[in-house]
Amino acid sequence: MSNVPTDLKYTRSHEWLRSNEDGTVTVGITDHAQEQLGDMVYVEIPEVGQALVANDACAVVESVKAASDVYAPVDGEVVEANDSLTDNPEAINQDAFGKGWIMKLKPRDAAQIDTLLDAAGYEAFVASEE
Repeated sequence: MSNVPTDLKYTRSHEWLRSNEDGTVTVGITDHAQEQLGDMVYVEIPEVGQALVANDACAVVESVKAASDVYAPVDGEVVEANDSLTDNPEAINQDAFGKGWIMKLKPRDAAQIDTLLDAAGYEAFVASEE
């Protein structure tokens, strides 16, 4: 099984979300997702200031195998995007939950975070897909 940190929330479309002390959330794709996709070659990050709706595509990750949309886990506004992924997309493969983060959002409704999967729920979901 891939690395699934217990302090994060997860989506069924394989994004993770970390709540930050300033009320923002950091978002990326899971270790499982990057393993399935393979070596990253390109990342299209969202624009700062962009308003997002939960479950809408907001970024693209492209690997040697396939391109895949990244979906917003909650409604909110992009307050920061990980520009370093433009020149270093493999950071997602090397450190999916650290340097490989994709964006930071200011959630419109923090209660939406509670509707996401916890680590055990995500692990069960991944197991059910295999």
